[in-house]
Order: sequence, then C-alpha cells, then structure tokens
Amino acid sequence: MLLVGACASREEANEPPFAGTAPPTTPAETGPPPATSPLAPPASFPQPAPPAPAFPARYIGSDIEVMPTDRRVVALTFDAGASGAGLQRILDVLAAENVRATFFPTGAFAAANPAGIASISNQGHRLGNHSQTHPYFTSLSDTQIRAEIATAEQSIASAGGNPKPFFRFPFGDRDARSIAAVNGAGYLAVRWTVDTLGWQGTSGGRSIQTVVDRVQTTAQPGQIVLMHVGAHPSDGSTLDADALPQIITWLRGQGYGFVTLDELLW
Repeated sequence: MLLVGACASREEANEPPFAGTAPPTTPAETGPPPATSPLAPPASFPQPAPPAPAFPARYIGSDIEVMPTDRRVVALTFDAGASGAGLQRILDVLAAENVRATFFPTGAFAAANPAGIASISNQGHRLGNHSQTHPYFTSLSDTQIRAEIATAEQSIASAGGNPKPFFRFPFGDRDARSIAAVNGAGYLAVRWTVDTLGWQGTSGGRSIQTVVDRVQTTAQPGQIVLMHVGAHPSDGSTLDADALPQIITWLRGQGYGFVTLDELLW
C-alpha cells in the first residue's frame, strides 16, 4: 500500500563600476564583438535539466509499506535509536545466515556508535536515514525537517555510512507535507508492512513468540519487516534480536528470500 500524497536562492554581487577615467581603447577593442563568446553563452542557450531523483519518480509522495513485487522476497529492516544492545547479535545472525538487511540509524545513534555503523556497512548491509533526533515530523517546519535529515546524513557519513536514498519517519509520523519535504531532500520514504512490536519488551506483554507470530501472519511477497536493534529501557529485553533466527528459518521454510530496500530502486 502506498500513501500518495526549495532551495534558498543566492544573489551574486555585481562588479562595481569602473571608477575614474576609462583607459583609451585600441582598434581591436572598438571592432565588432566575436559572433560567439566562449565564456558567455547566448541567452537562448538551453539550461540544464534539474537533477533526477535518486529513486524512481513513481514513489514521490509515497511512504512505502510493501515492495511492489510478486517475488517471494522479504526486506528485514532495523531501526537504531537510543540503544545498540542487540546490534552485535543481529549482525552475527545475519552473517551466519548470509542475509542482507537495511538499517535506519538516527544521526545521534551514528555519532555515539560509529563502530556499529562501520560494521553494518562493512558486512554489506544497507543504511537509511532515521533523522537526527527522532522527533515527530508533522510538528516540524519544512526548514526543521531539512535540518534533521541533513544533520543525520552528515552524522552517518562521518561514521562511514551512506544513508541515501532511504528515509524512515520517526514514530511513523508523517503527512503529505512532510513526505514532500523528505522527497525534496532527495530521499524515498519507507514505512513497513509489519512492526514486530519487540520494542515493547517483556514488560509490555511481548515475547519472542509474539514477535515471530507477527511476521508469520503478515508474510507476503514484498513484505517489509520493522525491528529494532536496542533493548527495552526498563526490562532490558532484546526481543527482535532474540527472535531473528526463528524469523529467518520460518521465512526460508515458506520459500522466501531476503533483499535490502535496494529492491525498490529497480
């Protein structure tokens, strides 16, 4: 299901007029100008086209919930915010199972965990942008949205990663205006087919089995699974990391393969 829904200009200062008496001209200077100047193209010179988006234009205005494919493939995605407690276990399982996934860290997470971002990239996984500070985007101005995205992009790049062109809204909070602002920053908005709710922890009534069940009951070609790398702040559980081996085994048993969100770029 797809949800369909500026750059600041800069003036250049002109050169000040020549002050004083103009120097005498030479015959060459008083002759007719050349037919074509190599430095100044004629006024009718065609202007370059605006750059194409870094993703298919059909996705502009959308927050993608399912990859549009009939292939039996699933994209495992992991948000990374306050905690990285489950990250190493997740990376170990993915490596052992030869599965590639997509990770959405915040810029703050990347700045605090540069080694983790480097490990994600070095193991062949894809990165996306999850904002710098994880705010509610519908409450931000367009200028604030651009700042959140740009700062996060810089933080992730400083840790050795490249988040473009994928963006995930914090809390899934978006509307047509915020999606347009994200697209304008060069990003494709990607939501999810299912949230495992492992982030709610055991204290929130969740378990490894409930995490697995939510993936199983929503499995379909193009499924996008949302999980988290962190631990619950109160009970310390890392249910998504703990359930990951069972999720991969079950999906493979149903004939599914695994892709990164690069699947959307074809």
